[in-house]
Amino acid sequence: MVEIGRIEKPPLGSFAGKRKLYTVRNVYLPENQPDECMGLFHKYWDDVFLQLEKIEAAGKIRKIFCEHIFSAEEDTLDAFARLNDRVVQLIRTKAGEGATLFPLEKEEIYGPLLDWRNCLQLVATRKVFEQVFGFYRELVTKRFQYFLEVIEKNLIGAESGLLIVSEEDRLRLQLPEDIEVFFVTPSSYDDIVKWIRDEMKAREEKEEDA
Repeated sequence: MVEIGRIEKPPLGSFAGKRKLYTVRNVYLPENQPDECMGLFHKYWDDVFLQLEKIEAAGKIRKIFCEHIFSAEEDTLDAFARLNDRVVQLIRTKAGEGATLFPLEKEEIYGPLLDWRNCLQLVATRKVFEQVFGFYRELVTKRFQYFLEVIEKNLIGAESGLLIVSEEDRLRLQLPEDIEVFFVTPSSYDDIVKWIRDEMKAREEKEEDA
């Protein structure tokens, strides 16, 4: 496991002949955020682009694996761009350089998972919550199993791939041991986290004073 962002160039020799996966946090923001926050958001993705250029010295990206996408069709990417246009920009840039996109989601898993997650926010009784959570947890397990199936099937030989997932999903995903994982970690990600924490703290203090 290598954390890119703390070193200038990855040590290339030890990764020769291995499958490699460059992992990027799928950072996106709700609409109508302050200019300061949007500036941090775009700085993060600019840094991701720059760090990937460095890390590809260990192997050019040939496969792209991205969450929240069911299809590699252009209309699907156009729709996803309304949620996170910088991810779609990254996908299209790497595809233009010869990489192939493999969506990580399966509609019959992800759709019901979102429904059960929404239900968890509505139930009031403990018994019903436990039942709904059981259905939700089962689908979460199936979702990550499918992630692994897609990656295992399509990242072959000594290829290098790009994995775009949320921080929460990245921590849950147990990748095969024979895949060398690189974490792309620009310091600008910490700036976004700090900004969000500061905003939440300021909001809480304002509510306490009201």
